[in-house]
Amino acid sequence: MSTAAASIIFFALLTIAIAHLLWAIGSRWPIRDPQVLANAVIGRPGVTRIPRLGALFTGLFILAAAAIGTALADPASGGLLLTLAGGLLTAFFAARGVAGYTAAWRAAHPIASFAALDRKVYSPLCLIVAVCFLVLTVMRLT
Repeated sequence: MSTAAASIIFFALLTIAIAHLLWAIGSRWPIRDPQVLANAVIGRPGVTRIPRLGALFTGLFILAAAAIGTALADPASGGLLLTLAGGLLTAFFAARGVAGYTAAWRAAHPIASFAALDRKVYSPLCLIVAVCFLVLTVMRLT
């Protein structure tokens, strides 16, 4: 079970990190129009393109989370600090996943293309990743 949870975390987050790192260097993949891409990824009025520095930091954070998820699968690695990191990442991804279904989040990110992707992809994926982090973290405690 730990291998499956770590694999889900690693492959999902690696894919997302690569996309963010591509945006950080100016790529417009997978949508060529920068405004349409920003609408789908950020969903805030007035944002006309994905900020490169924000994409860089987000990509590095997600890449680090992917590495931590993989390390959590080995109960002998990292000790208490790694277990705590797993707990924090569980809380982070759970909070982000739940936030996507709240009225406050919808008001902050009202653009329709983002809202649809958030309900169907972004928030559910965050909740799945949170459950995987929870499984790995709890398995380390038993």
